[in-house]
Amino acid sequence: MSVAPTLDYERRFRNSGARLLAGIDEVGRGALAGPVSVGIAVVDLQQQKLLADVRDSKLLKVADRERLVPLVRDWSVASAVGHASANEIDELGIIAALRLAGNRAWFAVLAAGIRPEIVLLDGSHNWLSPDLQPSLFDDAPAEPGCDAPVHTLVKADMQCLSVAAASIIAKVERDAMMCELHTQYPAYGWDVNKGYGTAAHKDALRTSGPTPYHRVSWQLL
Repeated sequence: MSVAPTLDYERRFRNSGARLLAGIDEVGRGALAGPVSVGIAVVDLQQQKLLADVRDSKLLKVADRERLVPLVRDWSVASAVGHASANEIDELGIIAALRLAGNRAWFAVLAAGIRPEIVLLDGSHNWLSPDLQPSLFDDAPAEPGCDAPVHTLVKADMQCLSVAAASIIAKVERDAMMCELHTQYPAYGWDVNKGYGTAAHKDALRTSGPTPYHRVSWQLL
């Protein structure tokens, strides 16, 4: 079993005076079909205790992930999952779609009355913060979005409990969506592959072509 993630890294931000930290992770970025989904789990750096059994969602069995979702929801100060559809990925590109999904989750947390002071994002690239204006002479308002400072950390989902918790709620919610879509399009095996490019999924694409839930701007085959 992998080493359990802790809140040790998150608690470093207490030195800056932060109390509420949002751990954020995405799932579905590399899939050929379905949405990209972003989970947020907010922790109180002064009070939060550890939560047993939580790991990066990819390391957990399906039953364990599903069992942990209500525990993560109860444990978090606030939590949410945002999605961007395959059509939005085609229209905007994957980075902007990640930002859209992330900010949908962000605004859901704000709507619950919680405003995190700092964000910890899995990976090396801050795709969450709004795009900077193209030039100093552009009067267009900046797009609304996460206005808290964003810190990135490679493999945060392996070592940071807030991010691992976010990965679980995002993974379970997206997987359920793909299983629901599977009932409409059973040939593609989304109940098993969740939209990722397995051999069986690609064989079905060759036979039947893409569905409305495929990212047709991608090189699917």
